[in-house]
Amino acid sequence: MTSNRSMPPGIIIPELAYADVRAAVDWLCMAFGFRERLRIGHHRAQLVLDGGALIVTQLAGPASPAHMGNAIMVRITDVDGHYAHARECGARISHPPADFPYGERQYSVEDIGGHRWTFSPSIADVAPADWGGTWFDIT
Repeated sequence: MTSNRSMPPGIIIPELAYADVRAAVDWLCMAFGFRERLRIGHHRAQLVLDGGALIVTQLAGPASPAHMGNAIMVRITDVDGHYAHARECGARISHPPADFPYGERQYSVEDIGGHRWTFSPSIADVAPADWGGTWFDIT
């Protein structure tokens, strides 16, 4: 694949729309630890976190609950510290950190635009069959 400095890192890059792009960028950087990579006018920005990226765009009309069915999962290492920081920044916590049988410790939160996020580090290597999953070897 050709490299392009105008594109953020990652294979899958979510785009989330907000009524106020600048406020969203500032809040996502402050609360979740993103860093702004690229600003495009007042209507778009690229944010990065470790090896992943997110594009923040201008909401194209009045806010609606249509985007509320979407969610973003972000892999992190310190879920409890991240949770405490996001809570201090005013994030609306949906589910505090909890351990799950599939080997993850996760918490879920809503950002200032109503988008749902789950932050998750692995805490164990668990075979999918041990918690009811079905593994497909795609290699």
